[in-house]
Amino acid sequence: MSDRGSLSRAGALALSGALTIGLALTPGGAATADPTGGADGAKWLATADAPPEYPVVAIDWDVPITMSDGTVLKGNIYRPADASGKPIDTKMPSILNVTPYTKLVSNVVDSMLTVPGLEDTLVDLVNSYDLAGTPLDGVGETAKVLTGGGIRVFTVNRDLVRSGYTQVVVDARGTGFSQGQWQTLGPREQRDSVEIIDWLSKQPWSNGKVGMAGVSYSGINSLQAAGYQPPALKAIFPTEPGNDLIRDIVGTGGGLGIGFMPLWLALVNGTKLIPDVQSLAQGRFDQQWLQDRLRDPLTLIAELSEVMTAPSVNDLDPTTLRVAQDGAFYEERKARVENIAVPTMLYGAWHDIFANSEPRVYNAIPLPAGQKQLIMSDNYHVTFGGGFGDDGAPPRLDVLERAWFDKWLKGIDNGIDRYGPVTLFQQGNGWTTTDQFPRAGVEYQRMYLSDAPSGTAGHAARDGSLVAGTPQSSARLTAAPGLRGFCSRDGAQGTAGMTVILGSVCSKDSRIQEAEGLAFTSAPVAEPTELSGPVNLHLETVLDAPDGFWAVTLNDVAPDGTSTTLTNGALTASLREVDEAQSQRSANGDYAEPHHKLTVSARRPVIPGQVTPVDINLVPTDAVLEPGHRLRVDIYAASVPRYLPLGPMRADGQNRPQHVQLSADRPSFVNLPLVGAKAW
Repeated sequence: MSDRGSLSRAGALALSGALTIGLALTPGGAATADPTGGADGAKWLATADAPPEYPVVAIDWDVPITMSDGTVLKGNIYRPADASGKPIDTKMPSILNVTPYTKLVSNVVDSMLTVPGLEDTLVDLVNSYDLAGTPLDGVGETAKVLTGGGIRVFTVNRDLVRSGYTQVVVDARGTGFSQGQWQTLGPREQRDSVEIIDWLSKQPWSNGKVGMAGVSYSGINSLQAAGYQPPALKAIFPTEPGNDLIRDIVGTGGGLGIGFMPLWLALVNGTKLIPDVQSLAQGRFDQQWLQDRLRDPLTLIAELSEVMTAPSVNDLDPTTLRVAQDGAFYEERKARVENIAVPTMLYGAWHDIFANSEPRVYNAIPLPAGQKQLIMSDNYHVTFGGGFGDDGAPPRLDVLERAWFDKWLKGIDNGIDRYGPVTLFQQGNGWTTTDQFPRAGVEYQRMYLSDAPSGTAGHAARDGSLVAGTPQSSARLTAAPGLRGFCSRDGAQGTAGMTVILGSVCSKDSRIQEAEGLAFTSAPVAEPTELSGPVNLHLETVLDAPDGFWAVTLNDVAPDGTSTTLTNGALTASLREVDEAQSQRSANGDYAEPHHKLTVSARRPVIPGQVTPVDINLVPTDAVLEPGHRLRVDIYAASVPRYLPLGPMRADGQNRPQHVQLSADRPSFVNLPLVGAKAW
């Protein structure tokens, strides 16, 4: 029995008395299920950490899987084995993970975790240091990913294999050791997933039931595969998947996710060029693999470079233009989540690069509560599962994965279908459980931007107020582009969480960035005030050039002045045209979710000096303002590295200062999703 398992079970027993009641109270006072899973959660943990049914994992390396077009993909097959290493003959369910990061990465991390005592040492090291309140608190936050079970979901969950599953990790077409050209989640790659599932179900070691799991890219292709309804696929466990890639991170509001996209493309393109050294040494090197790589060595790199440097839209190659704007390229990469018919447990995070999509995917899946479940944490993309397994938090991600597949692939009645169904980290409060997102009882309320000083943001470029009534004064407030976004929650989100290591002074307090922004702050609330759902900011703007870029955040301001970003949004001024058919309005008639037409044909350059309205949608959120706290809207003319306008838009914007025009006849306001009575 490992130390990790002993510590986990001891913690579970210590907590079980408090958790078996299975009830918690939200600020609104409604009784909800326990986010930890209560008594069921303690059982899931005990099951996952129990001595394995099978002591050894046997691995078949680089097994060829031939697709219908003749392309050969390579997969590693992890099977439960007896003490001698002989695979068990019993037919078992299979778990599939399709990755673009080469299965070598999965294997290396998995191999490290199998070193006796290494995982326990790392877990103990993380748990032994509380870095909160120190300049290194960001390092501590990042390290929590080691204790939350997410690494096993990302690589290989050996505990899952040893409990009676076969896990198969396959290099996506054109990546790792697989033949073909990388399609970046395209239609042929989606068909590959369906064909792999069929292949798995017919292997002699398979009982015909297949699940899919994985993080990020692997979570996306599990949603895509489920949308095709392959008969053998029985359940999926997607972690941090996106489904509106251009609005999520590629081109949010028309601004490239410059802190993520170049590094991500470099990572996949770099690792796909690593050859199978063993086959080289043995004289069986795959020449087709080499030919395929030579035909497409740097997928999308040329398009990325061109779209960031071209001075005008007319200078863009048609291939680049296809990737740079919304349309067929992104439409054919969307999972048909409305077709998903298998149980789906989806993990996301409010500050993940795909936070825009995750709640929407859950709502679009046509399954009853329990068969579909949503968990939204307070983490970033690379800190997935951080804090899971702690007091009051959901069980570790690997524990949830095991419980989910035990229920839907093995038919074990373990209560996981009664968990949630919507488990949310309510920012400003903590873990809660509810039956829907947005929460029941949401009513939208306008809060207007006023030039009257709030007295709380003297550090900002301008200290304004958020008020319930229409302001009667007029003012033109100016924000200029800057680089303080590197020290912000925007920056942490846009780099997938990598800049969290800069510490909470950046990721959890906006005051450094606010020095170059316009801050509009409300009066303090007297009672707990909940927000749940999408947010829209309507601005009356004036530009000095034909284009500009707006980045905005919605913040919780504590009595000590700490300004914590709850959610964010952005918009290129020339891409302000809204598609009404895909937009949502609240009962008050204002936009709750404007859906912008991010296409060249919809681009409308601004007339310099003319007042121009824009509506900026913010990522859906869930939060509570505690008594004494205030709400703040921050408005910036830039927020690098979260966003960077494309080359043509940047050229038209000329990096000029931008203005918000406040007046009684054309007010600017934020449309807030408040739960229950109005707060101001």
